[in-house]
Amino acid sequence: MDTGRRPLWQEEPATRHRMADPVRTAAVRAVIIVALTLIQAMVAFLCTLAGSWFAFPAVLSTVASTVVATWAVLDVWVTRQVWVQRNGVQSQPSSTARELRRERRRARRQRRRESREGPSRAPRTAA
Repeated sequence: MDTGRRPLWQEEPATRHRMADPVRTAAVRAVIIVALTLIQAMVAFLCTLAGSWFAFPAVLSTVASTVVATWAVLDVWVTRQVWVQRNGVQSQPSSTARELRRERRRARRQRRRESREGPSRAPRTAA
């Protein structure tokens, strides 16, 4: 029963690769901590405006949460750096830059080989 309409949802290939599992875990943790810290800061601000007794403890805990949130965001950065260092950057095999480096490397090796096999390596005749 085709109605001739386009489908509502159409799959498209991802333009970026998925984050590594440890990095994604750290990022989700950081987002949750930052969101809770922002909510806590808003509660502290509103309690301060209302003159509530809860304002002082809320401000103190918001300061502590800000430190924890900063730590969580830094954890994402450090986890990503460690993951890249251990596993390397995953790039496409058809990378143009890599192919150019290979060609330059081959040319350098060829020049070195030719310079080594130059006049100093000429076969000596017995006298």
